Amino acid sequence: MEFQDLQIMAEQERTRRKAIRIHCCTSSGCQASGALELFHQLQAAVEAAGQNERVDIIGVGCMGFCGQGPMVSVEADGVLFEHVRPEQAPEIIASLDGGPCNVKQGDHAHPFFARQMHIVRRNGGVIDPERIEEYIAVGGYQALYHVLHEMSPAEVIDAITRSGLRGRGGAGYPTGLKWATVAKSPGERKFVICNGDEGDPGAFMDRSILESDPHLILEGMSIAAYAVGADQGYLYVRGEYPLAIARLQKAIAQARKHDLLGSQIFDTSFNFRVDIRVGAGAFVCGEETALIASIEGRRGQPRPRPPYPAEHGLWGYPTLINNVETFGNIAPIITNGADWYAGIGTERSKGTKVFALTGKVRNTGLIEVPMGMTIREIVEELGGGTPDGTPVKGVQTGGPSGGCIPEALFDTPVDYESLAEVGSIMGSGGMVVMDATTNMVEIARFYMEFCMDESCGKCIPCRTGTVQMYRLLSKISAGQATAADLATLEQLCHLLRETSLCGLGQSAPNPVQSTLRYFREEYERLLRKRVTINLTSR
Repeated sequence: MEFQDLQIMAEQERTRRKAIRIHCCTSSGCQASGALELFHQLQAAVEAAGQNERVDIIGVGCMGFCGQGPMVSVEADGVLFEHVRPEQAPEIIASLDGGPCNVKQGDHAHPFFARQMHIVRRNGGVIDPERIEEYIAVGGYQALYHVLHEMSPAEVIDAITRSGLRGRGGAGYPTGLKWATVAKSPGERKFVICNGDEGDPGAFMDRSILESDPHLILEGMSIAAYAVGADQGYLYVRGEYPLAIARLQKAIAQARKHDLLGSQIFDTSFNFRVDIRVGAGAFVCGEETALIASIEGRRGQPRPRPPYPAEHGLWGYPTLINNVETFGNIAPIITNGADWYAGIGTERSKGTKVFALTGKVRNTGLIEVPMGMTIREIVEELGGGTPDGTPVKGVQTGGPSGGCIPEALFDTPVDYESLAEVGSIMGSGGMVVMDATTNMVEIARFYMEFCMDESCGKCIPCRTGTVQMYRLLSKISAGQATAADLATLEQLCHLLRETSLCGLGQSAPNPVQSTLRYFREEYERLLRKRVTINLTSR
């Protein structure tokens, strides 16, 4: 496909659009709240009102403010409706001509919206994710065309390096450096893998991006493949994301039809094929070597590193692995320039980060904010504090691999180094708010139970250590532990961190260590409870 063909497709899409576009969120989260029925009722209301030639109902991806869903927005005048019920569809359509409307309206000036900065999520809730023409109409695949015709692979890698982009999967490894390593690694073939195995409790960032803007990820993967010299890509997505998988399948088919995937893309010598691999829901497959094993058809278990996948990956060939959000940043960086991206965020953490803001917070949903925004700004301004005004006790970032941060440290900026300093991690982007009623020992126990269940069992420290730590936490929680048990728990934290094979076991102690560090009184109170019980029984 030539660039002119893209421009024609974009113009045709703009011409096809009707005077009024009504966006209805059809993400999997909203579907659980009746969004599909609402979507069909909106279409029926347009038909009944004789507005087919004027009004278009667009099924879009996540609009972000999940706690207010299902949501509907009118593109022309910016009106936003929240908590919409299917039976309210005729009322919304009638309001287009000045009719009365009692459907709850949202406010785009609300801090939840106003404090965000969308890069990866710029098309979320705006375009129809199942129409490639809509993605092209907002500039889609132009970055790929520019790269293939005007940049060498080395220049692409240099742009990503200068942008300061770091991996959004959790570790924060410099993306440009990883790409450069794969590019210079010798091999007859090279692969690109998108890690969509999002398994953190309470996290739904990658799912939302894949459901809302699948072509953005395909374009990012294609640019990466050109830069490192790969001709085959794999999207690894967990089976619990059926809508994301369905939309990716449709997006791949559309891209192939228009010669944006496959052979001689944009009339160049660049060939790139993308296939989907569905994971069985094993948390450990988020670790890159376990993910590779799963794609190869083996049990998803990690292996020792080095060698790293960049040198010896899928079927022994150099392999680039980045997560969904990382690939979502690539096209915007190419389009707007490395300096533009490097100007966002902090000195060492550039760009934005997508978070799933959940827990005891008034405004739950998906947010994208510049790196460096403080936890307090996120929880109190965007999140609106707790629903009932109960004081916030802390926030847990990074999922089972992260830590619990107390309210006293909420002025900590959200960036890789700052979170590490207070005993947590960025992770893939889960952010769970806890109020004053939260039992922090139970929180640590919950995450340890998760790690215990998800341990692949390959190495003894993780396989048995997580079990012993869970039993100790259960004993403490029940008020049956001694000071010696607490000391043993702390020793096991050190043991797992230093001797486990992969990141699952190495980071499993984080919730325990952070709660011991900041909420130790809650552990000691339960130890005193045992002493009191023993004295009473005498």
